[in-house]
Amino acid sequence: MVLIGDVGGTKTILALFESGDSGWVCVKRTLYASSKFATFTELLKRFIGDAGFTITSVCIGVAGPIVNGDCVTTNLPWVLRGKEIGRSVNASNVWLLNDLETTAWGLLGLPDEDFVELNPDAVQSRQGNIAVLAAGTGLGEAIMVWDGVSHCVIASEGGHADFAPTDQQQIDLLKTLMQKYDGHISCERLLSGEGLVNIYHHLKELQFAPVNSSTEQQMLTNDPAAIIGAAGVEGIDELCVEAVNLFCRIYGAESGNLALKCLPKAGVYLAGGIAGKILPALKNGEFMKGFLNKGRSKVVLEKIPVKVCINSDAALLGALRFIDTMIN
Repeated sequence: MVLIGDVGGTKTILALFESGDSGWVCVKRTLYASSKFATFTELLKRFIGDAGFTITSVCIGVAGPIVNGDCVTTNLPWVLRGKEIGRSVNASNVWLLNDLETTAWGLLGLPDEDFVELNPDAVQSRQGNIAVLAAGTGLGEAIMVWDGVSHCVIASEGGHADFAPTDQQQIDLLKTLMQKYDGHISCERLLSGEGLVNIYHHLKELQFAPVNSSTEQQMLTNDPAAIIGAAGVEGIDELCVEAVNLFCRIYGAESGNLALKCLPKAGVYLAGGIAGKILPALKNGEFMKGFLNKGRSKVVLEKIPVKVCINSDAALLGALRFIDTMIN
């Protein structure tokens, strides 16, 4: 039996799988609100309980950098230590991976129907590098390098690289955020749930459009990013519509930046919790406008596939796929 997990700033999913004649079978799976637990150890104990499972291997994708088998999470006050996790479940094999690594592993095993193409001019290819971006609680980025036979997944902390505005509207946004965060502004400050809220409040301060009192009221008692995203997609709040469109343009620009750095002939893939929720907005052309706004290098990107993953279990399935590869 193997233990797999997807640890994020908002939610954590743990699952147990057994290998059977027809492949892997899920024995137990539970989703937790990450903020409800002081430590990952506490959450793991809740999941395992007193069931007496015999676990041989563990693979957990974590939103944060992995250093010497350990991870200090970026958007949670948790520290995950691979050896401690192994001892706690008596597993001989333990792998902690960056969550974008497990997402990348998952993408490689998903069927075509789990993706939506954003680039109408794309030339499809399975051979070539792949770029992966995932906006959710934070922004994750990874690259899959094609070696002529298969893909090798390379983790990164690219979401924390500098945000580069591309027009006056974005320059003004950058200035606002530099005051709020006292200096360095990463892409994650815009391309995340918090980022969408930042964009909304900036537009609100500029009086870009009248404030919708219903939206504001809902934001007091619900996840503000979810409310803004839904209102923007539905077109019922002008401020939210522009916030979502600006988010898409910036997401496209950063995706294009990563594409220029790794030349992903086999595609740019968008995963994470936000993409699926604002899919109609991603499809309306604003994302591709940002993606292709690269001056004389536009021609380099015009034929690259840009796909949205609509399978929310990509990272979890990637952890399972990684274990399967390592032990078989």
